[in-house]
Amino acid sequence: MRKIGVILSGILLMAAPAQAIPGQTLDEAAVWMKSNSTVRPSQNEKFLVRRINSSAQQFTFHASLNPPGQLARFAPGRRIIRSETLSLFDMRNGVTLARLRESVRSIYGFEIARDFEQAKIVKTYPTDSRIQEAVQKQNPQIAALQGELRQGEQFAYWLEIAQTDVGKAYSGQLTVFLLDDLEKLRSELANR
Repeated sequence: MRKIGVILSGILLMAAPAQAIPGQTLDEAAVWMKSNSTVRPSQNEKFLVRRINSSAQQFTFHASLNPPGQLARFAPGRRIIRSETLSLFDMRNGVTLARLRESVRSIYGFEIARDFEQAKIVKTYPTDSRIQEAVQKQNPQIAALQGELRQGEQFAYWLEIAQTDVGKAYSGQLTVFLLDDLEKLRSELANR
């Protein structure tokens, strides 16, 4: 009888759609993270999860009460997750925008991945003027950050990778956040 219960529980978990947590309460977010094998916290973790395979490969997932970008005040008593950031560091394989995009599906499931893929790109950087500035100043660091900001039906998405001066990216981040915070972040990224 116990085996049947375990099998039925497994089937129900597989059939349940992935629930992204921006907009959820802290308690709901904690339950979601514990049920998601990719971002499941270890014993001493809760909303910040770190996985280190070696000094050359690291994964971090952070669910936050704050919107992405510069710190801002949020309404007191509104204890909801506003953003989650996945950060990758990989000296062996590198980090690409495509790899960050695939992370959306593996963490959030098909429904959110579809929202992400159909999302309108509202900002990409560096701009041509930033690239020209980097050339004129002979400073490739000015244009080293490549990113995009997307507006979906359910969430907004911010992807960013940092390239070395030889064009290889070893680190990147993907942030899923509430649509309410999109304009704030877009204005903060205006000069990139």
